[in-house]
Amino acid sequence: MSAPSDPRPEKPASPSRLPLLGRAAEPFSRTSAYLAQANPVVQGMLWALAAGLVLNSLNALVRVVAQGLDPLQTLFLRYLAGFVLMLPLVMRTGLARYQTRDLRGQFIRCVVHVTGLIMWFTALPQVPLADLTAIGFTTPIFLMLGAAFFLGEKMVLARWVAAGIGFAGVLIVVGPSMTGAGGFYALLMLASSPVFAVSGLLTKTLTRLDSPAVIVFWQSLTVTLFSLPLALLNWQPVAAWQWLLMGVCGIMGNLGHYCLNRSFAHADLSATQSVKFVDILWASALGFIFFAEVPAKTTLLGAAVILAASLWIARREARSPR
Repeated sequence: MSAPSDPRPEKPASPSRLPLLGRAAEPFSRTSAYLAQANPVVQGMLWALAAGLVLNSLNALVRVVAQGLDPLQTLFLRYLAGFVLMLPLVMRTGLARYQTRDLRGQFIRCVVHVTGLIMWFTALPQVPLADLTAIGFTTPIFLMLGAAFFLGEKMVLARWVAAGIGFAGVLIVVGPSMTGAGGFYALLMLASSPVFAVSGLLTKTLTRLDSPAVIVFWQSLTVTLFSLPLALLNWQPVAAWQWLLMGVCGIMGNLGHYCLNRSFAHADLSATQSVKFVDILWASALGFIFFAEVPAKTTLLGAAVILAASLWIARREARSPR
């Protein structure tokens, strides 16, 4: 018979005896431990910031891949890559871990989300980029309204003020270059914003039953299945480099949506939407890196306004009771 194990926890190894990788990971471990003690709303805002950075990076890569492919085919390939890349993890941890407690809710959310994606991708080639950006930032406003009226979240005035200031900062960025062109397609793009907001509200309700990883898995599966018939309508040959970048997009898409779902799980939707306007900063920086688009003075001014609003509401939420 083997001797009973010592129930006392082992002492952590001293930093000098840790391997190089372990010492390099120490700051991240301390940061993780600090964030775990932070106000849940602040955690939700940080997850939303991370989601914005990852998803905007994803959009930049998709824009590169989409040159030469049908938009709906690009949509299908992006979610197919995300689903395929999740399969090894699912097989290793067991399919039972990814069973949903609300199958009906997962499919309803998928139908809503795919509807918004179809509208968005249909209007994308016809709407100027500046108009597209401004219209897209109406989604957080719809989300806050929906969270107040349908989820019963408390309507905190400071959150509305921060969201209003952030939206004003976005208009400072895109206002000078807005053309008003697009006609019907601009209206179609605008109509997709409340659809995506409904998808966000449904995701928030799903986080009460399923983990973020489960939601990401079912989103990848259902969107892939629903978008396949649309992709086949105008299928075009896919080059090897496009397949490779789509694999990277699949990883980033899963990671971005995981961060977004963690944000929904930590805090009220109305508390995190003001920081979504920081996405315009990510988009401007990535536009400069990938497409040599130099930010204008109005971009810098709008960025300052957005950051000020985000930092103000973050500090206010951090001081509020947990």
